[in-house]
Amino acid sequence: MIKTIKTTPYDDQKPGTSGLRKKVPVFQQPNYVENFLQSIFDVQDKRDGRALVIGGDGRYYNETVIQTAIRMAVANGFSKLLIGRNGILSTPAASHLIRKNGALGGIVLSASHNPGGPNEDFGIKYNGENGGPAFESVTEAIYRRSKEIDSYRIAETPDVDISSLGSCSVGPCEVRIVDPVTDYANLMETLVDFAAIRTLLKSGSRMVFDAMHAVTGPYAEEIFVRRLGADPEAMMHTKPLPDFGGHHPDPNMVHAKTLFDMMMRDDGPDFGAASDGDGDRNLILGRNFFVTPSDSLAMIAANAHLAPGYRKGIKGIARSMPTSQAADRVAEKRGIAMHETPTGWKFFGNLLDAAKVTICGEESAGTGSDHVREKDGLWAVLMWLNILAVRRQSVAQIAVEHWAEFGRNYYSRHDYEGIDVEVAEDLMEALRARLPNLAGTRFGSVIVERADDFAYDDPIDGSRSERQGIRIFMEGGSRIVYRLSGTGTSGATLRVYLERFEPDVAKHDLDPQDALTDLIRAADEIAGISSRTGRKGPTVVT
Repeated sequence: MIKTIKTTPYDDQKPGTSGLRKKVPVFQQPNYVENFLQSIFDVQDKRDGRALVIGGDGRYYNETVIQTAIRMAVANGFSKLLIGRNGILSTPAASHLIRKNGALGGIVLSASHNPGGPNEDFGIKYNGENGGPAFESVTEAIYRRSKEIDSYRIAETPDVDISSLGSCSVGPCEVRIVDPVTDYANLMETLVDFAAIRTLLKSGSRMVFDAMHAVTGPYAEEIFVRRLGADPEAMMHTKPLPDFGGHHPDPNMVHAKTLFDMMMRDDGPDFGAASDGDGDRNLILGRNFFVTPSDSLAMIAANAHLAPGYRKGIKGIARSMPTSQAADRVAEKRGIAMHETPTGWKFFGNLLDAAKVTICGEESAGTGSDHVREKDGLWAVLMWLNILAVRRQSVAQIAVEHWAEFGRNYYSRHDYEGIDVEVAEDLMEALRARLPNLAGTRFGSVIVERADDFAYDDPIDGSRSERQGIRIFMEGGSRIVYRLSGTGTSGATLRVYLERFEPDVAKHDLDPQDALTDLIRAADEIAGISSRTGRKGPTVVT
């Protein structure tokens, strides 16, 4: 039986670049989830005969919302639902399922790398039929609808058993519970040289992977252990937990400290990696060596031809604006297109769909290719394993040779988390007001060449995105970028990106923070960070 339930709007259901993210108690308010799901369904058309993919990263409240989504999808006319067993689907695997099955789209339940638990974070994101995050026109339509919604439709049915593979009928709708791993693992075998990686691991090369008690645990066990022959003992925290074991599932040097400390020993493994809550981000480490996400993008792009799926070369590279310009130097030297976009994977979607680029990346540990329309943490790890297997060099040797060929972009991100929203916004507005007068100004040893507030004109659909982050270009190729992040659920996060290009091989062995000292001081002075926020330094440095 289909029921129409009267409701009243909430005024805070505006999706960000990664969907709607709030604390769990917010989603537990009466009709809060139902209102947002109905708003998503109301702006879609062509539902008859089209499938909808549903899954998430296994965090707290995941299964509850899946049951609600099933009932509402049935009531809203979907004829087929594809759901990951136990509600589990990594974000890139969800993208692949949408594309493989010609689905209308997908409901992805995740708050990415944010903490999980009864009082922590939850998120709902809608992915379109290309498998990628909904375009801005769609998210704006969802938000407009959420502000005027007065009812939602839901089927009165028992819970669906999502723990067992197979199909069942819920009214006229077929609900199919699918293995969340198999299709994705099969796709990886078409892109990456599994035979070469198996040989590498059999030769004694040691790898370790930290799934951080998040969604990629089952994927790691299937791909790394069963298909590639990695040591099962080298797979850390592979059981997905609703609270991620009480940890923060963000693959960086702070939150993956156990892995990082292991890799920084002289007797550590040869290769280490981690992925985040929903499987779209990655951390790449060699013995005593950290690969920045920006460098990882550039190095994967420079070596992509070593993997079977990219043997014919790549069409181009796209990076988010705050990501370092290391990939630009690869594109220039290889004679391929380079695109700079705002932060948010959806901006890569048009370029990928138009076959303008093959490999994309963000400085926030997201890297991917045209195989899906999301960043893909495990793909990046497998690409690095493929590169190591073919080149038979260490991670550090590959990086050093890359810098010798292309130059080194010293790079770091300083995050100031939990800043009062009004203080953070005032800081950015004051900085914007200063932009016209910054050129030629000296801050310590650095001189501003030019400054702007980044705007992006999409070359495919002609849309324009403004106020995407403030760029300060210094003489000699250095750069500072300021941006407020949209991925948190409380307060504001100011991200400051610092970049210095160094072409001299003799200066490629500096500590990154030492190499960036002058820029760090200038960044604080230009924006008045410490004086405005009261902070003595960043919360997290990566």
